[in-house]
Amino acid sequence: MNKQPIKQTIPAFKTEAEEKAFWESHDTTDFVDWTTAQKVTLPNLRPSTKTISLRLPQHLLDGIKVAANARDVPYQSLIKVWLKEKLQSQ
Repeated sequence: MNKQPIKQTIPAFKTEAEEKAFWESHDTTDFVDWTTAQKVTLPNLRPSTKTISLRLPQHLLDGIKVAANARDVPYQSLIKVWLKEKLQSQ
C-alpha cells in the first residue's frame, strides 16, 4: 500500500469558533494520516451529566434516603446506581 504524504498542515486558530468553521468545510484526511493513529485510553474522563428535576412522593424520597443512609452513600448517588442497574437488566 502506498503511503501518500500529508499534503497540508493544520493552520493555527485564534478561537474555537474559527476552528469549528474550518473543520466543517475541510476533511481531516487531507491533514492527518489516520493509518498511523493509535487508540488511547482516557481513564479520568467523566461522562457529561445533565441536571434534571424529578418530583417524587415524600414517602418514596424518605425511603430512598433511609436506604442510602444504611449504605452510607448520598441518596442521589443511590438513585443513579439503581437506575443504571435497572437499565442494564432490561
